[in-house]
Amino acid sequence: MTSPRDRRPIQWALKRAIDVVGAGLGLVVLSPAMLAVGAAIRLDSPGGALFRQTRVGRDGHPFEMIKFRTMRAGAPIQFNADGSTRVGAADPRVTRVGRLLRGGLDELPQLINVLMGEMSLVGPRPDLPVHAETYTEHERRKLAVRPGMTSIAAVLGRNEILWRTRMEMDVRYVAGWSLGVDFEIIAQTLLMPMGWKPFKFRRVLGELSPSDGGADARGRGGRRS
Repeated sequence: MTSPRDRRPIQWALKRAIDVVGAGLGLVVLSPAMLAVGAAIRLDSPGGALFRQTRVGRDGHPFEMIKFRTMRAGAPIQFNADGSTRVGAADPRVTRVGRLLRGGLDELPQLINVLMGEMSLVGPRPDLPVHAETYTEHERRKLAVRPGMTSIAAVLGRNEILWRTRMEMDVRYVAGWSLGVDFEIIAQTLLMPMGWKPFKFRRVLGELSPSDGGADARGRGGRRS
């Protein structure tokens, strides 16, 4: 599978320009709110406002992903049987402010990652190194692009989708990437708080459904994260 950088070089250059402008404007406009969120996190529980974690980026290069801290400082990572991370609905590791932030607002500091060229506004969500170690050759194709703040899987169901199905969605996104697809994902991300999901992304995903565990997921014990 050829990289989007090779298939659509002009659109790919525009994607990076949109990332820089969008992340820069986002940080300027949202900085007062982000400072207020950071203060609320520090007042709510001991520890810093930001959480940094090593994730796997484009071409397999590791980077430090930044998020607002939503869990108690030093809380251990918990895993499902298939290796995906688990956060329960009433998880005691999650702070009071963290419960309000999880699912989107906690990702806002990643605008810094986008500006630094480590992430994109749209792309496959970045995995932990321990997850990347389990990738098949097919799944490694998701590493051909920068990971994103939002993705097809994020706007179609996020953690309600089996992990291996999310991986397949990422691979198909890379294979069918265009700026038009990115704009649809951004639009759906902004509409989700109102309960609107107008796009199904069939031209990218084909018959793959968010509810489809797929043969690979079933065979390898896929579980919800």
